[in-house]
Amino acid sequence: MTTIRSVVLVGLFSAKDREYQDRLDALEAQVTALGGRVLGRFVQRRGVSDGGVRLMTAPLSRRFLIGPGKLDEIAATCSSKHVDAVVFINDLSGYQRRWLSTRLGRSVLTQADLDQSGHGLASPTRTHRRPGRERPNHRR
Repeated sequence: MTTIRSVVLVGLFSAKDREYQDRLDALEAQVTALGGRVLGRFVQRRGVSDGGVRLMTAPLSRRFLIGPGKLDEIAATCSSKHVDAVVFINDLSGYQRRWLSTRLGRSVLTQADLDQSGHGLASPTRTHRRPGRERPNHRR
């Protein structure tokens, strides 16, 4: 496991969610309690425009959850501030986590990872495959 000291927080929120800043504040407090330092916060709002209202609960991108402009902002901040990891308040699929980690060049965590951690911030140990190489889900 790799120790994480600095993070940025990211959240995709519905335009109807008036409590999104409070939710990010709580996530920041959780990161701080686990020994991390928050160097930035990014919010992607969904449903602010007329066209987005009907799609409010859907991700903006199947790969990245958020839009390309926001992703570029996050990547630039991570590079310039030497951020160790990115913490999403939203749940991510394994597919999204792999693509985000590849695109951002650092570990990508979710609030659920922090909830399970309990003792400190660390990058989950996972085998990383190249994005786009999804294994079929064979359930019997």
